[in-house]
Amino acid sequence: MDKELTIVVPVYNEEDNLERVEKELGAYAASAKIPVKILFVNDGSKDKSQEMIEKICQNSDIFNFICFAENRGLSAAIKAGFDNTETSLVGYIDSDLQTAPADFDLLLEHIDEFALVTGVRANRKDSFVKNMSSKIANGIRRTFTKDGMDDTGCPLKIIKTDYAKRIPMFKGLHRFLPAMILLQEGKIKQIPVQHFPRIAGEAKYGLWNRLLGPLMDCFAYVWMKKKYINYSIAKKG
Repeated sequence: MDKELTIVVPVYNEEDNLERVEKELGAYAASAKIPVKILFVNDGSKDKSQEMIEKICQNSDIFNFICFAENRGLSAAIKAGFDNTETSLVGYIDSDLQTAPADFDLLLEHIDEFALVTGVRANRKDSFVKNMSSKIANGIRRTFTKDGMDDTGCPLKIIKTDYAKRIPMFKGLHRFLPAMILLQEGKIKQIPVQHFPRIAGEAKYGLWNRLLGPLMDCFAYVWMKKKYINYSIAKKG
């Protein structure tokens, strides 16, 4: 496979983080073993994020952006990034940079054999409440999906783009990316990655979003799994 990577960076009111995003992702792209592009997806930010994104993109050939007309949520931002990727691989990282761009290299080591490789946040630096709610939500999701993943909320993933583009859109999508790859009969793997405290901006989700949201989305996933169509073409003429 001729490997090139587009890293999707969803942005919602992250003006305090974008200079660091430019610096760290730019440095990673310069040192990466394969060609790397970065695609900002501005999810209707109301601060100066779009102004800063446009300045970053004007000054670099590797940064590009999509700007939503209004806020549509993290799942929509990720899906828009997938749909507008032209490289063979698509990655995802949050703009708070609680995960390290350099750890994409750890995931790339396994992408030839797998359709999706996701990080698992080792030694998480979040609050007790956030860690516990995430652990409960992951347990609920595993019960429904049987995906075997410990931390699907980890914002560091690489997916083969042809698989990513076939993932259907629904709210809460970002919690089910490994499960949606399994529905396509793709192989998945998880790798421990670094995790850091958020040093700027504010988290966008509270306790109830992390618990009630995943539970409701599990029922949507079960319905989709029963209705999902999967096929392969044996011959064309």
